[in-house]
Amino acid sequence: MPWNKHDYPVSMKNLEPRVRHKAIEIANALLDDGYEEGRSIAIATSKAEEWDENHPTSDSSHSDKSSDHNRSSSGRHHSEPISSSKSHDNIHVVPTDSGWAIKEEGKSGHVSTFDTKAEAVDAAKEISSKRNIRAIIHNQDGQIASSIKS
Repeated sequence: MPWNKHDYPVSMKNLEPRVRHKAIEIANALLDDGYEEGRSIAIATSKAEEWDENHPTSDSSHSDKSSDHNRSSSGRHHSEPISSSKSHDNIHVVPTDSGWAIKEEGKSGHVSTFDTKAEAVDAAKEISSKRNIRAIIHNQDGQIASSIKS
């Protein structure tokens, strides 16, 4: 089901309108490419926030973005953009039929699987720190709960 500026996933409701529109555009493209809905939303949100950091607007409400490159559209502060220059692949902690798994963005299959979410999150923190990438943590329903940048 394609989303639009009036009908979009609830997880995008707190995004700034400009970022939300970009996330909707990206999510729809991912759906067209065969991605599942939850994964499309997660990737689109992440990439839209990265896009916003790298494409500041010229209006006064965003004029501080060019001097504060690490401020995201939702008011959270990141140590660096979603995709670092060292790697373009974030990792995701996602639910599976038998527990939790760590997946690399854009790749099929799991890096590793765990019985509990806590174990998966701990492992993701370690991986994100070693590889200087972001770990995106999902809820049981597939929605993004948080992200970690060590």
